Order: sequence, then C-alpha cells, then structure tokens
Amino acid sequence: MELLQLQYFRTVARMEHMTKAAKELRIAQPALSKTIARLEEDLGVPLFDRQNRQIKLNEFGRAFLKSVDTALSVLEEGRREVADLAGMEKGTIRLATTVLNRLSKALGAFRAAHPEVNFRIVQIAPGSMMDMVEMLENGEVDLCFNGASLEEERLRELPVLRAEVFLAVPSGHRLEERDCIALREVEGEPFIEYKAGHPFRKMNDENCEAAGIRRDVVCEVDEPEALSSLVAAGLGLAFVPGCKGDDKPPYSLVRIETPSCYRTFSVAWLERRYLSKAAVLFREFLVDYFSRLQEPVQRKDAM
Repeated sequence: MELLQLQYFRTVARMEHMTKAAKELRIAQPALSKTIARLEEDLGVPLFDRQNRQIKLNEFGRAFLKSVDTALSVLEEGRREVADLAGMEKGTIRLATTVLNRLSKALGAFRAAHPEVNFRIVQIAPGSMMDMVEMLENGEVDLCFNGASLEEERLRELPVLRAEVFLAVPSGHRLEERDCIALREVEGEPFIEYKAGHPFRKMNDENCEAAGIRRDVVCEVDEPEALSSLVAAGLGLAFVPGCKGDDKPPYSLVRIETPSCYRTFSVAWLERRYLSKAAVLFREFLVDYFSRLQEPVQRKDAM
C-alpha cells in the first residue's frame, strides 16, 4: 500500500466519479482506475459499488476513508512539524471563520508585520459554524475564529475580543441623537435581523427576552454587510457590535444600558494536533491586537 494510492483514493471517494477525480488529480483516468483497483486488491475487498459507469463508496470504502483521512492528516502534521524544526517553512496558516469582517483588519496588520506568512482562509456560513469542529478534527484547518462558542470539550477556545453591542439607528429616527437607551424603549420597533439558526440571532433574541420586549422583524439577512446597508436605508433598527478602530457607519450607534449586550469573539484549535510556529504566532498576535481595541468607543465611531 502506497501513500499515493491513499491520496488518490480519498479524492475518488470524495467525488465518487473517476473521470472528475482524474481531472482534479491531473492524471489519466485509466491510470487512476488501475491505482484504485490495486488498492482494493491489497485490501482484499471492493471499496466502491460499480454499476455501469457510476461508482459509489460502499460500507468498506466509508470505513477505510475515515482511517485514510486520519493517516494523511497525521502525516501532514508530521511534515509541517519537521519543516518548522528545520526552518524550511516560512509558514502557512489554515484558518476557518464565520466572521471574516471582524477579522480582516487583523489579518492585514499581521501580514504587514509578517509578510513571509501566508494564509488559506475558508469562510463558513454562521449557521454552519459546527462544520469548523470537523475541519479541525480532520486537520483541514489550524485555527478557527468565531463570534460564538463552539462548546466542544475536545477544543481549546481562547476569547480575544469582548465587543459591546450597540443599537444601530437610521438617520431621522426618534432615537438618533440619544447617547444611550434601555432596550425596553424599542418595544414593537421594526428590526433587521439575522436568519434563524445564525448564532447572533440567538444572542439578540436572548437580549430582547431579558428586556421583556418583542420586536417586529421586517427583514432577515445572512451577512453583516446586508444588515448594515438595510439600517442605512432606514428599514429598521439592528444590533451591531463595535470596538475602537472600526470604520464609521452611515447611521448612529446608541449604547444599550440595560440589559448589557456583548459578543465574545474567540480563536479555537485542537490541542492534540500540532500547531505550526506561524499559527501559534498568529494566535498570540490576535490576543494582543484585539486587547488594544477594547477601550470604550464613541457611539458614532464604531461598526
């Protein structure tokens, strides 16, 4: 059994299509078919069910794929550790995040200080944030940056930013010039909200429940940019986190005195997996970078 066979098998298993897998691997389809056939011969069982020209991973294949994923992930960790020790790798950080908008400036600042380090970033839909746990387990990413806890015992999570949540108020609204409010004052107001299943929607619902109010949700969105643009257009109010250094928004931000509203942004990793020097450096950088942004903000200077 050879390493190349395992790599080829994983690609074919993922795509369940020999021709497409051969194209991705940049080899001839007959050569790929022979490689998979030799692997099945070595194992003594078929890994795919074949009917006409279609293939589908079978029970043996699914069981073997789990072990192959683990083996290739461990080998990649070993390669990166040896490269780190030998000083041959400048560093590539593999990162998954549901809140790229909150992380983008930190990424720019880190790259300016460490231009030799590269990033591979996967943006995850907030409603699918638990996919990041599987990505860490499979060794697909080194770190995750999230605006809500993943709540997994097998992971380490380090809070790096506790951002105050403000009420975003469009121009001309009766609350536009207020410095602060109690949340109960917006009973029945139209709100722009995240869709159900979004972690921020859950937090916002809990804050409204604590204030004893119901809000009129007039629009549900996926991304903070959409939420911001709809508030600016005057369609309703919204909950928006802010911290020092954020770009000035096209609407007012009013501090919520009661109940206190905050969002905690954290970096997560799997402790049993090897973290490259570059990944450790970036994790430490995030702690320092965000610690300088947690000073009190002016209501019209945050976003």
